[in-house]
Amino acid sequence: MSYSPSKEGGLSQAAPNINSQDLTRTAAKGSTPEDQVSPMVDEASPSSTSSFEMLDMELVPAPYQEVQPHWFFCRRAEDSTSWLPFSREDSDKLENACNTIGEKGEEEVVVAVDGERYDVHVRERKRYAVYWEQAPTEVRRCTWFYKGDKDTRFMPYPEDSAKRLELIMQYLPIGLQDEWVSSPSEHTRPGTVKRGVSNIPVEIPDGEPEKVDHLVFMVHGIGPACDLRFRSIIQCVNDFRSASLSLLASHYKRAQQDGKIGKVEFLPVNWHSALHGDATGVDEDIQRITLPSISRLRHFTNDTLLDLFFYNSPTYCQTIVDTVASEINRLHTLFKQRHPEFNGEVSVVGHSLGSLILFDLLTNQRTGSEDRKGDKTGAIRLAPGLQAPPPVTSDADGNQSSELTMQQSQFHRAQSVTSAVDYEYFDMGIGQVSIDYPQLAFHPQTFFAFGSPIGMFLTVRGLKHIDPNYTFPTCKSFYNIYHPYDPVAYRIEPMIVYEVDLEPMLIPHHKGRKRMHLGVCEESECTVSAEQKEQPEIKMGMLNDGRRIDFVLQEKPIESFNEYLFAIQSHLCYWESEDTALLLLKEIYDKQGVAFEQPQQ
Repeated sequence: MSYSPSKEGGLSQAAPNINSQDLTRTAAKGSTPEDQVSPMVDEASPSSTSSFEMLDMELVPAPYQEVQPHWFFCRRAEDSTSWLPFSREDSDKLENACNTIGEKGEEEVVVAVDGERYDVHVRERKRYAVYWEQAPTEVRRCTWFYKGDKDTRFMPYPEDSAKRLELIMQYLPIGLQDEWVSSPSEHTRPGTVKRGVSNIPVEIPDGEPEKVDHLVFMVHGIGPACDLRFRSIIQCVNDFRSASLSLLASHYKRAQQDGKIGKVEFLPVNWHSALHGDATGVDEDIQRITLPSISRLRHFTNDTLLDLFFYNSPTYCQTIVDTVASEINRLHTLFKQRHPEFNGEVSVVGHSLGSLILFDLLTNQRTGSEDRKGDKTGAIRLAPGLQAPPPVTSDADGNQSSELTMQQSQFHRAQSVTSAVDYEYFDMGIGQVSIDYPQLAFHPQTFFAFGSPIGMFLTVRGLKHIDPNYTFPTCKSFYNIYHPYDPVAYRIEPMIVYEVDLEPMLIPHHKGRKRMHLGVCEESECTVSAEQKEQPEIKMGMLNDGRRIDFVLQEKPIESFNEYLFAIQSHLCYWESEDTALLLLKEIYDKQGVAFEQPQQ
C-alpha cells in the first residue's frame, strides 16, 4: 500500500492510550538509521518474535491513527547531527506547500521561513539564507525519531526510513504494536525510537510577528569572530534578535496583544571577508612576511588585530568603508523588496571598530540640499564641530603663526567655538586618512555604539572638543553603550561638556532592579541612586538631541571579583546582553509612542 502524507499542517497530540508510539529497539554499533530499518521489519515479523518480550498483552491498543509531521532543519551544512524544529507556523506552511507539489508537477515551491530571513525549497528539501552567504542546509518532514544510549537528543529519521517505520506501525498484528524491549541475551547497544514530535523532549519555538516596525543594521568589529565562542556576526546577531523578541513578549506584551507593534528586525553587516578575501590579496602579502614561530598567535594577530591598522591605511580604509556602505545599501534594498509594506525607520549599530566605521561614515553623509561642487576630490570633510586645531609654525624670531590665511581663520572661528580647522583645506586630516566616503540610501534614525573606541580615536586624531551644536548630517540620535570593564570602550560626553564631571547613565536591569554586588549594602545603593537623581540637568549638545549619550551596563556580581579576568569578556558581552537589547527597544518604541511595561516579578 502506498504511503500518503498528512493533509493537515498543524501538530496534534497523539492519543495517550497508544503504547506503540514508544519503541525500544536493538541497534548494532556503528549502524545508521537507514540500515536499522530493514532488520527491524524482519525482526518484527510474527515468525521471529523470540528475541523480544511482549509486555501488557491484555491491553488493546486504539485503532491506527496517522502521525502528524513536523518539519526540522539542519543547523549547519557540515554537521548532519544537529537538527532544530521550525516554528509551528513555519512547519504548517511547509506542510501545506508539500501537499501542493503534486498538483504543480515539477515546479519548485519556495516558502519563506524564520521571519523571511530564509527560503526553503520544498521539493529540493534545502534551506537557503536570504541576506548573507551561508551554505544551504537540509530540511526534513519528520515523523519518527531515534536516540542511542550515548545521544543527548532525539534525531529525526530520513523521510524514506520514517515511511517504512510507519508501515510497520500500521500493519503489524495488534500484539506486536506494544512496547518492545531487547532480551538480556543480546549484546548490542540499545536505542529508543519514538513516533511523533509530541513524544520527544524538544522545544518548538513560537513564530515571529510578521509586521516589522523597525530595521537595524549591525556592523561587527575586528576579526571574523564576535565573541569568546568564536561565533560569526550572523550567529551573534541571531542571539541579539532572539533576546529582543523575548523582551518584546515580556515588556511590550499588551502592545503586542493589541496589535500596536510587531517586531524589530536585526540584520548583520559583514565587511571582514571582503577585506581578507582574494580580491585584495592582503592575506597573502601579510603571510609572506610573517615569521614561522608562534604560528597560532601570529595568525590571530593577522586575522584580527591588523584590522585596526588596515582602517588607518588609505588603501584598505577605502575598501572597508565601501564594503560597509554597499552592504548596508544592498541589505536595505533587498529587505524593501521582500517587505514592500515596510514604512518604518532604520537604525545602525556598530561594535568596537564597527562603531568607528559608522561614526566616520555618518559624519561624512550629505543631506539632499548640500552641493557637492565645493568638496575636494578624495579629501576628508569633517563637519564644523568635529575639527582639530590648526597646525602652528614658528618664524625666525620665534613668533608662532597658523598656516591658515586670515580669511580662512575667521571663517573657521565663526563656525566653531574651538577655532578649529576644517579638514576640507588639507589633503589629509590629522591622524585620519583621505578617502571618498560613500552615501547611505537612507537617513538612520539612531546610531548605537557598543564598546566603542570613538572617543579615543577622535582624541588621537587631534580633536579635543566636540562642539555642542554638532550633529550628524542625517542621523539625530547617538548612544554610546559600554560595559564598565570593557578595555576598548571610551566615553564621549567629556568631549562635549568638559567643565562638569558627569557620571554615565546607568542602564537599568531588564528585570527592573539593580544587581546586588557582594559587599555593597542596599542602603549605599539607595544613596548612590539619590545622588544620581540630584545631578543637575545639563544639555549634552545636539549629538543626541540634547539627551545623555554615555550609558553604562551594570556588571554582574561575579565580574566584580576580578575586573581584569573579565575584561575581554566584557568587550564581547553586548550580543547576549538583555539590558542592551531592552535599551534599544525602549529608544525605538518611545519614538513611536508605545508605552514600556515592566513585568511583575
